[in-house]
Amino acid sequence: MATQVVQHELILSQRMARLGTETAFEVLSKAKALERQGRSIVHLEIGEPDFATPQHIVEAAVDALRGGWTHYGPSAGLPELREAIASYVSRTRGVLVEPDEVVVVPGGKPIMFYVMLALIDEGDEVIYPNPGFPIYESMIRYAGGTAVPIPLREERNFAMDVDEMARLITPATKLIVLNSPQNPTGGVLERKDIERAAEAIGDRNIMVLSDEIYTCLQFEGEPFSIMSVPGMQERTILLDGFSKTYAMTGWRIGYGVMRKDLATHITRLMTNSNSCTASFTQRAALAALSGDQSEVYEMRSEFERRCRVFVDGLNRIKGFNALMPKGAFYVFANITRTGWESKPLADALLADAGVAALSGTAFGSYGEGYLRFSVANSMENLMEALKRIEAWANAH
Repeated sequence: MATQVVQHELILSQRMARLGTETAFEVLSKAKALERQGRSIVHLEIGEPDFATPQHIVEAAVDALRGGWTHYGPSAGLPELREAIASYVSRTRGVLVEPDEVVVVPGGKPIMFYVMLALIDEGDEVIYPNPGFPIYESMIRYAGGTAVPIPLREERNFAMDVDEMARLITPATKLIVLNSPQNPTGGVLERKDIERAAEAIGDRNIMVLSDEIYTCLQFEGEPFSIMSVPGMQERTILLDGFSKTYAMTGWRIGYGVMRKDLATHITRLMTNSNSCTASFTQRAALAALSGDQSEVYEMRSEFERRCRVFVDGLNRIKGFNALMPKGAFYVFANITRTGWESKPLADALLADAGVAALSGTAFGSYGEGYLRFSVANSMENLMEALKRIEAWANAH
């Protein structure tokens, strides 16, 4: 006699209800499904360089695989890579960084995840940019903290208003998230604004998570880190990595730089979750830092050129208006004059025009009225996208 199998209800923990997502991957999945149906789609949704990883980095990984770098490594990262990162950050941020202040992780997100888990308790407040990378808010809420958005406004070229940030600081503020160049807007925090932000924090025991993953893709001016401000290094967690700079998104390798005692706890979280970052990818990252940087500069120049062409094209389309970004590879276009809300418009462009873009609301409530276009695609495809958007706009 067959035994009846009972399908029990899945009972998730309450914290899972607080966990958000990254809409780019959801839209990518929808776009791929349309392609499988025979539709032609121009992908401007996903934020990853379309260039190949530089060959010398690939060769370093191949050599590492053949050389036996296929086993566990230290949870905090290979000593030689941590030394190279410490030297690089010391040189580029003008501070003294030691290798045991570096934790190597599989991508940039783990630093966000681990920092929130390590620092934030119920009731702690975290100030973060909105529109901003959605994982900030997701992880603040998941850790039990209170997410306090600071709006990034077009009239300020999407640079954070430091006076507004200062007014948001309360005795419950535990962490402030900065991101420059910024995803999704391409906005940049200038040195004077960063110095004023440090002044607003003063001597309070508030940590700063400085997401500098797009630093090497800044088009205007010299990048400046709050870690470089006197008195701020021990309160700054610098997030950086290899995905955007070296077109290594699939390699999953990033790092955090922070005070030694915090690095110890972040390393414990690595031990409990990932054990370690793949050794052969770390050998490739070492080659990235120590090798020829010319392809990085070429990618940056090409992204700037594409942004300029795409912004000019959008600004000729009825209902669309966009500022030239100052870094990264995104165009954050104002669509309020179309009369459409962001999410329905993004859905319509995908369904009707075959252009995959992201609703501004995927980056927070203050993203309403905008669409984010990633220009990490060929110039030919960008021109095709503009053609399709213009045809759609004229028809609607």
